[in-house]
Amino acid sequence: MRDSAYRQVPFALSEIDHAYGDRTHVLADPLGLSLLARLGHPETHQPDINRLLDRCYTILFAAMVNDLFPRKQVEAATRMCEAIPGASYQGEAIDPATKVVFIGLARAGTLPAYQGFALLNDLCDASGLRVDHVYMQRRTDEQGRVVGVDQTGSKIGGDVDGAVVVLPDPMGATGSSMSDAIDVVKNIEGTPKAIVGLHLIITPEFVARVCGDHPDAHIYALRLDRGLSSEDVLAARPGERDGEVGVNEIHYIVPGAGGLGEVINNSFV
Repeated sequence: MRDSAYRQVPFALSEIDHAYGDRTHVLADPLGLSLLARLGHPETHQPDINRLLDRCYTILFAAMVNDLFPRKQVEAATRMCEAIPGASYQGEAIDPATKVVFIGLARAGTLPAYQGFALLNDLCDASGLRVDHVYMQRRTDEQGRVVGVDQTGSKIGGDVDGAVVVLPDPMGATGSSMSDAIDVVKNIEGTPKAIVGLHLIITPEFVARVCGDHPDAHIYALRLDRGLSSEDVLAARPGERDGEVGVNEIHYIVPGAGGLGEVINNSFV
C-alpha cells in the first residue's frame, strides 16, 4: 500500500535565527523551553530533575535524528495484514543500520548518553550502538575561575568509522570541555559520519570556542543564554554584535540552570 505522501518525508528544524553558522542549531521549541525552565528552577529537586532531563533530551535527540540521520525506503507489515493482505507502511524511515556512538562525559553527560542509547535501541540495530566514556573535570584557580580541563581517563569500545558520534553535555558554558572531548573523538580510529554536540543550554562563548576549534562539528541546543550582555546586544540578532556574554566570572551560565552535574547526581562537590 504505497502512498506517495510518504515517499519523501519533508522535515525542517524549527530554530531561532542567528549568525553563528549553519552547523549550530538553537531550537525554537516552546515545549522544550518550558520543560527546561522547570528543570533549572531553584525549587526543582530530585527525582524531578532526572525525569525533566530525560524529557528535554528526548526533544534534542528527535531534532538530531530527524535532521541528520540517513533514511531509507521500508515496507513494514502492520497487524492488519491478517485481515487485509498487503497491509503495510511503505515509505521513508530512519535507516536502522545507522551506527551511533554516544560519548558519556562525566559527570553531567553520563545520564543523557544512556538516555540516548536507550532511545535509539528502539530505532537502530543494537549491534551498531554503544556508549563510550570520557572523564574530565574543570580546573579552577583560587578565585573559582576555570583555567583548564583535566582529562583523567576514558573507556573507548572500538572505532568510530562511519558512525554518528553524539556528545550530550547539558551545559555548554566556555566550550573548553567539549572541544577537548571532540579532540578525543578525532583520535579514535576511523572517520565519523558526523560529530554532534547536544546541549540544553549554550552560550556565545561556547559556540565561538567549539566552532573555532572544530568547524566540522554540529551543535544542537534547546536554549542560547547570553544574559550578561548589554541591552543593545540582547536586542540584536544572536551572533551579529560583539560583546555577547553568557558566563560569569567563574564560568557559570547566566541565566543558566546552575551546576547540573551536581543536581543530576545529587552530589554537591
